[in-house]
Formats: sequence, structure tokens, C-alpha cells
Amino acid sequence: MNALERPLEGKKETATQSTVLVIDDEVRSLESLRRVLSGEFEVICAANAAEAEAVLAGDMVQVILCDQRMPGESGVDFLKRVRDLWPDPIRIIISGYTDSEDIIASVNEAGIFRYITKPWQPDALMAAVREAAELFRYQKVSGRTVAETKPTPDRMARAVSERRRVEKRLFDFNRITHTAESPMRQTLSLAERAADYGISVLITGASGTGKELMARAIHNGSERAGQPFVVENCGALPDELLESELFGYKKGAFTGAYNDRIGLFEVADGGTIFLDEIGETSPSFQVKLLRVLQEGEIRPLGAQRPRKVDVRVISATNRDLEAEVRAGRFRRDLYYRLAVFPIHLPDLKARPMDIPAIAARILVEVNQSFGRRVSGFAEETLRLMMRYDWPGNVRELQNEIQRMVTLTDGDGELPPQVLGANIVAGSPALLDSACTVGTLKDRVEALESAVITDALSKLSGNISRVAAELGLSRVGLRNKIERYGLARGMDLGDE
Repeated sequence: MNALERPLEGKKETATQSTVLVIDDEVRSLESLRRVLSGEFEVICAANAAEAEAVLAGDMVQVILCDQRMPGESGVDFLKRVRDLWPDPIRIIISGYTDSEDIIASVNEAGIFRYITKPWQPDALMAAVREAAELFRYQKVSGRTVAETKPTPDRMARAVSERRRVEKRLFDFNRITHTAESPMRQTLSLAERAADYGISVLITGASGTGKELMARAIHNGSERAGQPFVVENCGALPDELLESELFGYKKGAFTGAYNDRIGLFEVADGGTIFLDEIGETSPSFQVKLLRVLQEGEIRPLGAQRPRKVDVRVISATNRDLEAEVRAGRFRRDLYYRLAVFPIHLPDLKARPMDIPAIAARILVEVNQSFGRRVSGFAEETLRLMMRYDWPGNVRELQNEIQRMVTLTDGDGELPPQVLGANIVAGSPALLDSACTVGTLKDRVEALESAVITDALSKLSGNISRVAAELGLSRVGLRNKIERYGLARGMDLGDE
């Protein structure tokens, strides 16, 4: 069992060792610092600034512990340059001199997090380095550079705790609305069992069924709930960008790499990474991802050494990955690494009994977002909504409710008159029965509206792709969308 799949029992708060770069020209002092710190941290030693720069150019470093008085260059001068070239590591000065000018210069000019005086006490030194490592970890989770603001450990802990408390409340199994008769009930039962273990989970289902919500619920239901949850859409980036996003890179690794960048696997260290649209990745990238899963380590682009990470992987796809494996488009060995525990989310059309409850929950959120107090749905409105197939699933239902609220002025129940023509007509998949009442003009318009709505849902509102599929110009399609009022509540784009 590799590092990414091992159970969580006995897991430490910080999953992997932070790397500390120690710089001191005195061999005995360097050895003493290494001996004290190496029990808890990975320690790299450098005797001068040139050696330290070589380390920073080739390795990911979280904390720098630098002597102030060194031949040729002071620690403050060196760390000023480090702040410009490698701003992420937390910087600490250690010195046998206590001149006030040194201390002020350290803090103001080089953005020093701590100034430790010699002779140092091992416990105090360890406490300072631990605090610096936690600050670096907070920077990764929050996405902000906060070292020079010097937040207290309690303040950092409270900020992270509050953020994760909110996330746990917003994204847990109770947020996945369903009734006792729903097929989602069995799916949730499986997901709750999967949450208890550190195994990889593959979530399958059509677009809009809530795969990311399910992934977040699994994370928040696990022992990793207090650790980061990181999301990457694998279908949105080419291989080169996806690799740099997930694994990170060193400054100068390629054109445009102006600074070190921490990869999302390292950001998620100790927690969970959610790889959406995993079925869209290329065979060459699949090889690199498989190695990460097998070895439990990543190598940032341009880095000299790999880094161990402890990350739970949850992936998702709307493709039939088993069919992709048979067709040779997806690696079989990677599939079995990802699909240790497969979970399938049923389409909304398979759970019509859930639609009233889901619609009620969405309406509460839309009311809050729009500053409205719409009371609910008319009985006929719900009947028509339950009859419709919802090819865009919950996402389409959310868009429709936003559109309905926008079209109404009062705060009473939403009447069937504000439903889209395709929903009134029935399933857009059943084009031969899209509309059975009204004049010929009414029926043709209802059918046209249904076809356009169906294409917008399937192609995620991409105007160019929808126009090409329907044989329309983009201008003509936009005119029809405006004519039938289909743009309200939908995210439309040209790319």
C-alpha cells in the first residue's frame, strides 16, 4: 500500500516533513543545528550564500534559517535577495550579535519572521521553526503570502479552523438532498463508508449530477476533514500546464517560470485532491499521474529531488472509463489505482421523487442570492418539473429556478407560466412529442426552444459549439436564445 492509499490511523497533523535550509559558515554550529532539527524536519545545510542559492534553485524549501554574520555577505543582505527571487520560504535569522540595527534591518529589509539570538535553546529553536513551517503551510492553504504580517499561531489556527468549519457545514452528506425512496440513498450509504478510509474513490455520473459536492462530502466525512481539499479540472488544461499545476515547478524550469510554484498535490498534503474530468487526460499524462500514485511522491518541474506527499485522491468523470480502457484510450493500471472504490451518481431523471426537495433547497439559495422571498412552487409547476428529464441534471434545475425567479415580480408561488417551453413540453429527448397543444406556430417554437435548451445543457452553454451542432450562426443562435428567454440563469460563452 503506497503513501497515497494508506489508512489514516495514527496520522500526524503534518503529513510530510518540511524542508529547512540552514546556512552557517561555522561547521560546528551547522552540525549542531542539523542535529537538533533533523528529528522533525528534512535539513539541508549550506556553508555560504552561493551554496544556499544552489539549493533554492533546485529544491522546494519551506523554512530558511540563516546566520547573520557570514564572510562576504550578511544574512540580512542574502535574505533580501532571497525574498525577491524565492518569496515563499519563511525566513529566520540566527545571530550571536544583538545590535538593534541588525534586528530592525532584518525585520524591515528582509521580511524576517523571527530573529533568534545565540546561544540558542534547542526547545525555543524547534518551536520557532515549527511555527515557521505551520505559517508556510497556512500560506499554501489560504493562497496568501502572510509571513511578513506575522500572524500569531493562535490567529492562524483560528482562521484555518473557521474556514474549514464553514466548508464542513456547506459540504457534507446532509447537503445532498434526497428522499427515503431515492436511488441516491444507496449511493450515499456507499460514500459514507468510503469516507472512513484513505482509499482512492472514482465518482462517475453525467454532467451536473453533483460529483464535486459528493467528493467534498467524502472529504469532510473523513479523518482528513481538518486538512486541505484541492480541486483541479483535468479537462481544462493541456498536458504541460496540468503537470505544472499539479506537481509545481522551480523558477526557470521553462519559459515563463519566473518564480517557484507549489503544485496542488503539495498544497493538498495531508488532505484530499479532487481530479475532475480525469477521463479527458492524455496517455502521456496518465503515465506521470500513475507514478505519483505508485510512489507517493512528486517531482516539481526543474527540481533536483522528489517530494513525498500524503494525499487522498478522489477523481471524477462523465465518461465510461471501462470502455475507454478497452478502447486503449485510458491506462488500465491507472484505472484500477483510481477506481479502488467506484461510486456512480444517478441522473436526476432517475430520481424524480427528489425534485421537489432539491428545488426547495435551491429556491432558498436563490432567494438569498437575489434578495427575494419567493414562497415556493405551484403544484402544477412541480408536476411539470418532475415529468421533465433534466438532461443537465441538478445544474440545469438550478439554472431554471434562477430564470423563473427572475421572470416573476411577486413573492408568491412560482406558476407554470414561467417554466421554459421545453419543460412544459416534456423531455427534449422526445422530440416527436415536444409539444402536443397550441397552434402550429406555438408547437414549432416550443420544439425549437427545447432543441436549443437541450444543446445548451449538453455543451455547457458554449455558443460556438451549440451553433455548429445546430447549423446556425452564433448571431442567429443568440437571437433565438434572447427571443425564447433562454439566457437567464445560464452561463453562456463563445469559447
